[in-house]
Amino acid sequence: MTIAEPGIASPPDLSKISDTDWQIADARYAAIRPLLETERCTATEVARQAQQVGVHMVTLYRWLNRFKASGQRSALLPDNPNGGRGQSRLSDAVETLLSASIEDHYLTAQKPSVAATYQELRRRCRQADVKAPHVNTLRARIAGIAGPVRLGRREGARAAHDRYDPVTGSFPNADWPLAVIQIDHTPADVLVVDDRQRLPIGRPTLTVAIDVFSRGVAGFYLALDPPCALSVGLCLARAILPKETWLARQGIDTPWPIGGLMDCVHADNALEFRGAMVQRACAEYGIDLHWRPVGRPQFGGHIERLCGTLNQAIHTLPGTTFANPAARGDYPSEQKAAMTLDELERWLAVYITQVYHQKLHHGIGLSPLKKYEQGLLGNPERLGGGRRPLPADPERLRLDFLPYVERTVQPYGLRIDEIYYYHDVLKPWIHAARPGAARAPRTFVVRRDPRDISTVFFFDPELNQYFPIPYRWLAAPSMSLWELREVRRRLKAEGRHSIDENALFAGYERLRQIEAQAIDTTQNRRRAQRRDHHRQREPLQIAAGPTPPPDTEAKNLTDTITPFADRQVGRQRE
Repeated sequence: MTIAEPGIASPPDLSKISDTDWQIADARYAAIRPLLETERCTATEVARQAQQVGVHMVTLYRWLNRFKASGQRSALLPDNPNGGRGQSRLSDAVETLLSASIEDHYLTAQKPSVAATYQELRRRCRQADVKAPHVNTLRARIAGIAGPVRLGRREGARAAHDRYDPVTGSFPNADWPLAVIQIDHTPADVLVVDDRQRLPIGRPTLTVAIDVFSRGVAGFYLALDPPCALSVGLCLARAILPKETWLARQGIDTPWPIGGLMDCVHADNALEFRGAMVQRACAEYGIDLHWRPVGRPQFGGHIERLCGTLNQAIHTLPGTTFANPAARGDYPSEQKAAMTLDELERWLAVYITQVYHQKLHHGIGLSPLKKYEQGLLGNPERLGGGRRPLPADPERLRLDFLPYVERTVQPYGLRIDEIYYYHDVLKPWIHAARPGAARAPRTFVVRRDPRDISTVFFFDPELNQYFPIPYRWLAAPSMSLWELREVRRRLKAEGRHSIDENALFAGYERLRQIEAQAIDTTQNRRRAQRRDHHRQREPLQIAAGPTPPPDTEAKNLTDTITPFADRQVGRQRE
């Protein structure tokens, strides 16, 4: 397998940045943000802002230049001349104790002083038999914590709100394209079928993002899973990145220009939107993440209306469940179900690009596509808002939104869920020790797309770059994480409590054989049924003659074996 050549130096993996360092980056971004929003940043304005935030103007210039060079918040992480930007020069043990002392001692309602917190840090270091850092290190870390975070943890959310939140609202007005993106989930009102036997397998969940300014759809993601951080991440990645390649795979030649780096994502209060990785990924690319105020449903009106519009269109499809049982009536949804998940995804893409984006939207007086183009390019009455440049590495952005695990590198490579992965890029890290702790094994970030686990992505901490790592056994079949779980479940049901890689792949192949047999059985049965039906309806052409023997083919057939439901989710659709 070919490994991509290293390009522009990448930032450290988001999962490896300590909470304290990330708070420092947040505080620095808050300090320079007014200057970034200024059309022409003068020295006077820099000096005024530096005085306001309490740093030297040279320091503020350095932060400003760093951020402008990459456009990513990780550029503002604290420096470490020994280990690279964003990595603490302290040992892992001391770093852990320092962060823990700040987290569960200083940032509490008891409001202990810095001196008291330092004494607690020294006590913990003595217990761990490590040297405590200087008190100035603690002061610097505390000073780098964003004001709203520090005040909220020590004096309460109301105090932080009264001091730091603007009176005018919690997110900017959507008066230009991509200023505000709203995102939410909704059950799609249709049953989908598997792509082999065409049998009903469930009702998918639709995650969709809307550009509030134009009412255009920035992106969507369709899955059979319940709402989760993965759905959110993949929907946002699709909303940000260009869609030409994905549309070409769908066989769609209609442009879909709505999308790009947004200023603000406005989401529901559900847990999948509040996950640490979603929040960090948004912050990394300069996206403000805000949540709908509790008890204020009007804040989610645009996305809810879009979900309703899409489901209204879905109600025309075979297998629709309609909005509720009363509306469905006697309609046999399971019998009528006909579309696979991939086919439904393609149908939605066509509907969005060729119908929804082209129709007049009464709320804005234009079509979403026309409104978006006017806001982007301008018209005689108003200048265009333009669009933020995309990241230099689109694949890195997608990976930043994927779930990850941490693993050591062994002579055989990586092992995840009893499956082995290997590439020569792993050689330097075999049996690597954790920095500052020679006897402790070092763990590495490994990300994987649950839809296809035949390749995982290993983060090299020295090169700050991801590398694709394939199966160690290259002939092994591709599968999704859901398929893997189903195989493991069936093996355990058979009494196989000790499961290895060979058993997993053998079990997967058995499932494929069962499915193939089921398909043949189903096809034979249906052919027999059609023949019986034809004989019953066909008029006799001869008044007398021998009676044909009864068709016994169907009697000898076994019952159809239903394949497991999630298999088609594993097909790579993007």
